Amino acid sequence: MKVGLLDYGAGNLGSVGRALEELRVNPTLVTRAVDMHAADCFILPGVGNFADCAAQLRTGGWDKALQDEVLAYGKPLLGICVGMQLLADFSTEGAEDSPDGRVPGLGFVPGKVEHLRQLGCAGRIPHVGWNEVRPREPVSPLFAGIPAGTDFYFVHSYAFEAANPEEVIATTDYGVPVTAAVARGRVAGTQFHPEKSSRAGFRILANFIQSPPC
Repeated sequence: MKVGLLDYGAGNLGSVGRALEELRVNPTLVTRAVDMHAADCFILPGVGNFADCAAQLRTGGWDKALQDEVLAYGKPLLGICVGMQLLADFSTEGAEDSPDGRVPGLGFVPGKVEHLRQLGCAGRIPHVGWNEVRPREPVSPLFAGIPAGTDFYFVHSYAFEAANPEEVIATTDYGVPVTAAVARGRVAGTQFHPEKSSRAGFRILANFIQSPPC
């Protein structure tokens, strides 16, 4: 399985790459959307502002290439942090100049991305640090071998609200239930950073590579 790590200008590539190397996986760094066809599956990282990341995807033609590779050819995709949020239909982050208050995402997993305050969270924002994650039953292959309540590392101020609750495959609690992971078809995403989550996070990456969502 040739893993394509997407370098679209808005991702935490270094730590993801090092985590994959710990798993003895040599990822292919994909720096142009037109070269995505050379990989068998993809990891879409993302840090910072949703609107900025979405703009980078559009400018580089990554959005159209992802539509082809993931939806048309069925190649697995894992989004990490903002990379997961980009799977949604839209986000309100960075939408101040948008007439409808929305920034379009990829639309791979129907839903929206809202600020944690809008979800009723009264805790400190951003949500930074280790928090327990509980997979939904039946447990997704992405969480195979990971006990419920395992801690993962989070850094975020916005959260994914899936249109279909069945596509939320894990949650965490931060004063309110927060989506920790989603999956639809061969597309999955984690709000937490598996590459920064020690052994359990490495297991998530290994599960994605060895048993992609289906």
